[in-house]
Amino acid sequence: MHSSAVLLIEFGSIILGLGLLGRMAARLSFSPIPLYLLAGLAFGEGGLLPLGASEEFIAIGAEIGVILLLLMLGLEYSASDLVSNLKTHYPSGLVDFALNALPGAIAALLLGWGPVAAVVLAGVTWISSSGVIAKVLGDLGRIGNRETPIILSVLVLEDLAMAVYLPIVTAVVAGVSLAAGSVTLAIALGVAGLVLFVALRYGRVISRFVSSDDPEKLLLVVLGLTILVAGVAQQLQVSAAVGAFLVGIALSGEVAEGAHTLLSPLRDLFAAVFFVFFGLHTDPASIPPVLLPALALAVVTAATKIATGYWAARRAGISAKGRWRTGGALVARGEFSIVIAGLAVTAGIEPSLGPLATAYVLILVVVGPLTARYTEPLATLWTRRATARREPQKQQPSEPERTPVGD
Repeated sequence: MHSSAVLLIEFGSIILGLGLLGRMAARLSFSPIPLYLLAGLAFGEGGLLPLGASEEFIAIGAEIGVILLLLMLGLEYSASDLVSNLKTHYPSGLVDFALNALPGAIAALLLGWGPVAAVVLAGVTWISSSGVIAKVLGDLGRIGNRETPIILSVLVLEDLAMAVYLPIVTAVVAGVSLAAGSVTLAIALGVAGLVLFVALRYGRVISRFVSSDDPEKLLLVVLGLTILVAGVAQQLQVSAAVGAFLVGIALSGEVAEGAHTLLSPLRDLFAAVFFVFFGLHTDPASIPPVLLPALALAVVTAATKIATGYWAARRAGISAKGRWRTGGALVARGEFSIVIAGLAVTAGIEPSLGPLATAYVLILVVVGPLTARYTEPLATLWTRRATARREPQKQQPSEPERTPVGD
């Protein structure tokens, strides 16, 4: 009885604290993710007040948080949207991968962490934060801008790539053999392809089956189906997150809109718990030794994300100002970088990877909204000054020489 009371007190205090932190972040107009991570650091290993009774409960809540994050992401897109984006913008996705995944992999190898950590850190630096970016675009009033579809296309391609990347990471960190890893990847690709096919051909039938005029029944069916599929996916060594993402894609129309509205508060609650859980398992004393590499990696990958966005927007015929806005908007990393790092932390891969990922995300989740706002004006100012320096000074016309009178 006493332990259950302690659990309720601890968990209630965490939720209340997260609510207050979220309110503070809203007043300051920035993402609450860094505050959630800092809260986890404060109450985790080596923190100010380590938690005890509620840690196992928080771990379950964190897993649900990841599932809901991916489900809500899938609800944002239809299968036809994904196929269309893949056909039209896949070159941008390849450039995005090359410019942003490789720095993470190279950094891990330079730090001597080995190939497994390199695969994980490549994902951490590759994937932008859809949630943070969507909020920033709304705050800046850019939803209707010409470059916004390009930004969303890059994010959609990253999200779709997660369906392939997460099973690879899951297999790699689990230390399975090449043959077993190939089977896992084949299953993941087969399931993803099957879901896309079924969603394209029978999406309305699935949505009709799930649909209900009663919000309570709709919530229970969608949530139950998602957790069931996520569990089956995890049992197949595919990844619970990928399973949830595919469920979201399979639902469309009014069902997707209704589920999105009903599940948004739950997503926000459990996602916040997930960030706290990640912070709980990161010792604050382990962050200072990796702060410099994290800062260097943040600077490099902020520049490469800006270059990615600039290239993608230029390919779509967007003006120079729109290209810079596209690049600046893509800088923020967040939830999925932590999800990927969390897989490695759970598996006991390189101990410094978790602290570095935490510091890296903390830096870029704060810097991201700033680059979204100021990259374009700063680039415009720099271009004007560079142009002005290159232009030759116009010489004043000299007066013609006068012939002396009397000569």
